[in-house]
Amino acid sequence: MSARPQTSGFRRGCQLLGRAVITGALAVWVAGLAHAQGPRTVRDGVFTDAQAARGQAIYRTQCASCHGNALEGAQAPPLVADVFISHWQRQPLSALISKIRNTMPADAQGVLTPQQSADLVAHILKTSGFPASGTELASDEATSSRITWPQGVVADKGGAASAGQGRVFPPLGNMAQLMRGVFFPNSNLIFTVQTHDPGVKAPPPSTTGQTGGFSWVDWGAGIYGGWELVDNAAIALADASPLMLTPGIRCENGRLAPVTDADWIRFTEEMIAVARKTYQASQSRKQEAVSEATGDLSDACTNCHRAYRDIRGRGRGPDPTDPSNKAARCMSR
Repeated sequence: MSARPQTSGFRRGCQLLGRAVITGALAVWVAGLAHAQGPRTVRDGVFTDAQAARGQAIYRTQCASCHGNALEGAQAPPLVADVFISHWQRQPLSALISKIRNTMPADAQGVLTPQQSADLVAHILKTSGFPASGTELASDEATSSRITWPQGVVADKGGAASAGQGRVFPPLGNMAQLMRGVFFPNSNLIFTVQTHDPGVKAPPPSTTGQTGGFSWVDWGAGIYGGWELVDNAAIALADASPLMLTPGIRCENGRLAPVTDADWIRFTEEMIAVARKTYQASQSRKQEAVSEATGDLSDACTNCHRAYRDIRGRGRGPDPTDPSNKAARCMSR
């Protein structure tokens, strides 16, 4: 049997050194991959200077006329400082990119590409003082959704009311009037998205052959675009829902609304959450996304109605002509 050749010390050292280099390179690659894929904040450097420069050029031609040359705000809100960051700090960076991509510029929505939208966000971040890095901000949602705003970047002023904002006015109407004036029309406008694409321009309402006279519903319907109507409807639901908790508001039968009931509060908070979700779906400018959200909106309405409004007989729906239906409203069941 032949003798096994001996490996020299120099050769063994080279082998060990090569393994160490490969292992170190692999560790650096894995760490870099984890950094790229893991959650980050805008303070970690999520864009490049070159990308921000591209965004600045786009901003001058597409955005400055409304938001100001220095992003300070003009016809449209500012895109820097606390007033801007406080609006977006609870959402991932993908929400801001999507907002720009789908709804800006206001007079030519959808003209910006995903890459241009990401470049604009890079310009906004650089102007706001956040650091650049060697990696560009990606335009795809899967990547940008993992980038957030750091906690405490601005003071949360959402719950702090000034002396003027703290004034409370007694309600003028009752709960039924609030529902019919705000919740009913705006909910139904959103439900209509199930069968009508807001992005398709509807023909003006025809008055020929009408025998019912002037239509208050059709009047002014063409002033705002279809998607803007959906945006406004969702905002109306979200921002009007806290009125359901107004002390002293009464139901149609004169009974005080149970604004301190745990269920009443829970249903109100559910409506706010669903309305906000619907607004985000509307911002995507996708009919399917809003149609899907209408299921949650319907459930939010139904849950509260079953507990505080509807009186149902076995096997049938509520009878609006039955006096006991209104008499028992605002009583949890």
